[in-house]
Order: sequence, then structure tokens, then C-alpha cells
Amino acid sequence: MGAGREAFAVRVSVRGYETDSQGHLNGSVYLQYAEHARWSVLQAAGIRQGDLLAKGVGPVTLETTVRYLRELRAGDEVEVTCGFVWGEGKTFRMEQEVRRVDDGSVAARVTAVGGLMDLEARKLVVDPVEYFRALAGDAGVLGL
Repeated sequence: MGAGREAFAVRVSVRGYETDSQGHLNGSVYLQYAEHARWSVLQAAGIRQGDLLAKGVGPVTLETTVRYLRELRAGDEVEVTCGFVWGEGKTFRMEQEVRRVDDGSVAARVTAVGGLMDLEARKLVVDPVEYFRALAGDAGVLGL
């Protein structure tokens, strides 16, 4: 994130139907929480899905890695962070943590590589930062 900014985070309650037969959060749900945080940080920056579509682009995930560290159970409250790591080129990285609210312990780390797809050409745009800066009311939330 940008200098002096706290990492963006959104709070989620683990729901019973999201748990598996062992009573802990199903692995695929961590991906849903990460995706929810990504859309939430865009919204906090002032970017809505319709804004992206109006520009003819859409975010795509190219690769995701989840490192599971602690189990979560129904009723646990978590914060899911989302920080962007910008480089040069067509892709960027999103670094996320799923942290328990009660003790701050990290239950999982999610790292994803993403880009912005030109929805007509079906190819990644050359400079996604340009699009995010143009659309954001607060680009600092995105680390720009």
C-alpha cells in the first residue's frame, strides 16, 4: 500500500454452511473471501464494476496461491486484507491475509497475479495502472 496507509481490510463472519465435514472453513471459501476483499478495495477507491465495463475492461485473475496457516470455524470473525503490488507491464500482484479479529493471528495468506482484460480484444491491456488511476476517486487506496 502507499506510504503511511494501513492495508485495506474488510470484515467477514465465517458462516456454518461454509465449513467442511471437519468443522473448519472449506479451502475454496478462502478464495471467495479474497475475491470479496478485492472488489471491496476497488469500491473503496471509487471504482465500481460498471465503471470498468463502461471502459471496456474487466479484472482477471491469472494465478492464485493460498497458504493455509490456521483453521477457522463457524462464528469466527476475520479481516481480509488486500494490497496491490504494482510493477511495469500488463500484470500486478495482490497480497492478502485472512486474519482472526480476536487475536490477530493469520489464518491464510493469498497471493494473486492479475491484470485488466480488454473485453473486446480479449487481451490484457498494456498499462492497467493507467485505467485504475483514471477511474479511482482515491487511487491511494490502491497504492497508487
